Amino acid sequence: MESMFANLHTWGYLILFLYSLGGGFLALAAAGVLSSAGELNIVLCIVIACISNFIGDSGLFLVSRYNKKEIMPYLRKQRRNLALAQILFRKYGDRIILIKKFIYGLKTLVPIAIGITKYSFLKFSLINAVSSLIWALVVGLLSYYAGDFVRELYAHVKDAPWIAPLALGAIVAAIVLYFRFATRKRG
Repeated sequence: MESMFANLHTWGYLILFLYSLGGGFLALAAAGVLSSAGELNIVLCIVIACISNFIGDSGLFLVSRYNKKEIMPYLRKQRRNLALAQILFRKYGDRIILIKKFIYGLKTLVPIAIGITKYSFLKFSLINAVSSLIWALVVGLLSYYAGDFVRELYAHVKDAPWIAPLALGAIVAAIVLYFRFATRKRG
């Protein structure tokens, strides 16, 4: 166990950076809990996650903006989800750039959907930067202050290890069912 935490100091921030390029919610939450235990620095974790999340979303925007024809075949199975992202963008406007950071499944599709449009990259970047900061602060600080609770919960769950995968499976199933319902054909 000691060697795991020694490696965490060495590799934890890099793992957080890489994971936050594509979302980062779980990595930042884990980093917040570990920071509350004194294993990582919460301020550094928030800064790393914010920068990485900003870079990841900006990259998705730019890839979809300048490579529409090349990426569309890869998005063929995501057509309905991509359409949902565009509908949400039309409905909520700029706010969707912040909202999507907290909704699993929309994180990658919204920047792609916005990049396909003629939306200004400068405007997207400004809103994305503020949204990344808000997301990193909210997730990082909530997980940091919930660290004692999470460690206490872990102490109970480790005696019944089947509970965690069951709960995670239920959450993932609920998310999948929501997206299937939201994107199904009507009429």
